[in-house]
Parts: sequence; C-alpha cells; structure tokens
Amino acid sequence: MKCLPLFLLPTLSLSAATVSQWNFNSTAADTAFTTGNSSPSTGSGTASLLTTTASFATGVANGGSSDPALTDNSGWSIAGFPAATLGDLTAGAQFLVDTTGYESIIFTFDLRHSNSSSRYEAVQYTLNGTVWTTGVFFTGDAGDTWFNGRSVDLSGIAQAGNNPNFGVRVVSAFEKTTTGIGAVSYAATAAASAYAVTGNWRFDMVTVSGTAVPEPTAALLGSIGLLGLLRRRR
Repeated sequence: MKCLPLFLLPTLSLSAATVSQWNFNSTAADTAFTTGNSSPSTGSGTASLLTTTASFATGVANGGSSDPALTDNSGWSIAGFPAATLGDLTAGAQFLVDTTGYESIIFTFDLRHSNSSSRYEAVQYTLNGTVWTTGVFFTGDAGDTWFNGRSVDLSGIAQAGNNPNFGVRVVSAFEKTTTGIGAVSYAATAAASAYAVTGNWRFDMVTVSGTAVPEPTAALLGSIGLLGLLRRRR
C-alpha cells in the first residue's frame, strides 16, 4: 500500500468570514433613520470621505438595502461631488481595513444612486495606504434605486490579504473613463436627469471578508488526520 506524501494532502477547508463591516446603524438601536454611526459594526477599520460630505438617511425606502434591520436601518449618504468635468476618480468614500490573518479578500457593498448623481463609480484598492489601483467599474442606470451586493473579488491579489495597510474606496468616474467612449465628464444616473453636484450616493452593508489563514499547527494536524483516514480505508 502506498500513502500520499504529506505535502500532497489537502489543507483544511475554511469558509469566508467577515473581517470588517459597516451597517451605519446607530450604536444603540433607535427608530430614527437620520441617526447612525460610521464606525464598523463588525471588526475594525476606518471609513472616511474623499472631498464629499456625509449624513445618515433611510436604508429601507425604494427597495431598501440588504441590511436585515428594519426600524433602525440607516445608510451613509454622501454628497458634494465635483462639477461635471472635474475630479475624475477623486470623490467618494474610503474604507481602510487591516486584513492581517486573512486571505482571499472580497469587498461587497450596497449603493443607492440618486437621479442626478454620477452613474459610474470605480472601486479602487490600496496595498500600502498610498497608491490606489482601479479594480472594477460599476454602472448605476436607475435613479433612486438600491444596487445591492456589488462585489469585487480580490482573491487573485495575494498582497490584499495579511496586510495592515489594505484599503478600498468607491469614487465617481467620468463616462469615458468607465466605458472608453462618451463624454469626458460625469453622466447622470437617470437618463432623464442632468448630472448635478447635489446628487448623492447612499452606502450600506459595506463589507470586507476573507478566509482565515490557518495556523501551521492546525493545518498539520488536519493533514495528519487525513493521512490516518486514508490508511484506515486502505
């Protein structure tokens, strides 16, 4: 009977876990949608604004976000975006999260577009807290509507995991930057509207998740257990 070498045995299967999450609800539940909290509801991290201002507003209206809370479901509403032809990829919201101990990082979020807000947004990531790389673009083609569960899979970028300087941000993007054609300016979300600096986005359930990196001892014990199981079956 031949036994598989230890290094060929599969490692322990681990499921994704929430590293940090923002639901923007009040720390102590209340019935006011216009109150909230920009600190993480799970884990740790820092949410900040990029040339914008913020307030809290309902996460329930107009289809609602994916937050299961009903009487205390607040969203983080950001406004004060640049004029139509200024500040491409500079305005929005930023989330810094220490991913030490996790790998296969995924970023998800819910976002509501107002009619006159920028239709296009870019999700960027940083590995050192300074240099930002555009990962993916999203389109919001319906005003006053929630787009829930937008997801960016960063598992192919190894340095995103186990990184105390990791961060993501969501910023408004010109039409041509996003599509490669069209105007060198922001396009309004609703086709019947014009882009305006008074337009706003509303965030909810902003989440950074990953797979916990197994301790070397745990991985070794798992492999030894599998080896023993194979021996018994043979």
